Amino acid sequence: MEFEHLYISLPWIILAIVVFIALFFVSAPYGRHEKRKIGPSMNSAMAWLIMEAPAPLLFAACFLLGENPTLTQVVFLCAWETHYIHRAFVYPFTMRTDFRPFPVMIVASGFTFNLVNAFLNGSYIILHASQYQLSWLRDIRFLSGMALFIVGYFINRQSDIILNRIRRNSNDDYAIPNGGAFRWVSCPNYLGEIIIWIGWALATWSFVTSAFAIWTIANLAPRARAHHRWYREKFPDYPPDRHALLPGIW
Repeated sequence: MEFEHLYISLPWIILAIVVFIALFFVSAPYGRHEKRKIGPSMNSAMAWLIMEAPAPLLFAACFLLGENPTLTQVVFLCAWETHYIHRAFVYPFTMRTDFRPFPVMIVASGFTFNLVNAFLNGSYIILHASQYQLSWLRDIRFLSGMALFIVGYFINRQSDIILNRIRRNSNDDYAIPNGGAFRWVSCPNYLGEIIIWIGWALATWSFVTSAFAIWTIANLAPRARAHHRWYREKFPDYPPDRHALLPGIW
């Protein structure tokens, strides 16, 4: 099964690289970057739920169909579900009810991505019990990777809370966010997400899970750059020393 996962992951990574390059030229048309209506749209909260639901459900299904997971595998299951249960079933309902509609085209692509990604990650982890024995919990790769996962999760959640507070309290859809890691970068929510999945790739130590980290960077780094440019154009008083994604660098 190792080779099957490898054969699927290689074109998956190549596609991520293509998407990464394309997104520097064309921003995904939703949220603040939706310049014109592209096809049918739907309620934004329902869109997020549909897009993200395959991630926790299919990953859990891989474990239910597997046999006697090790404690290490259960830790990975808990980490994944902690992030994605919130992302799929809590986060959508913290959004403003009048938030702009979401293009169905983006919903379909997000749903497909999460379907493939959850299957690759879930099936790889549950099928490799020999790699994830109890001793793996003491391995430096696991310890450092999970530390990154936790740090990234904290940054991501804190940033989402700040953005949600702005949506609730501002008469405008958008305002300059402040506090937390927004002191240094325009998109700490994206930075946190990237750190989460780099940590995941390190803790699980596989080519398959590393593909997810690559996809996360490919999707979010160009969007962070687009967000940063948008903030500077919309708000003349936007903090000049704030960077897009990496504090003090980029």
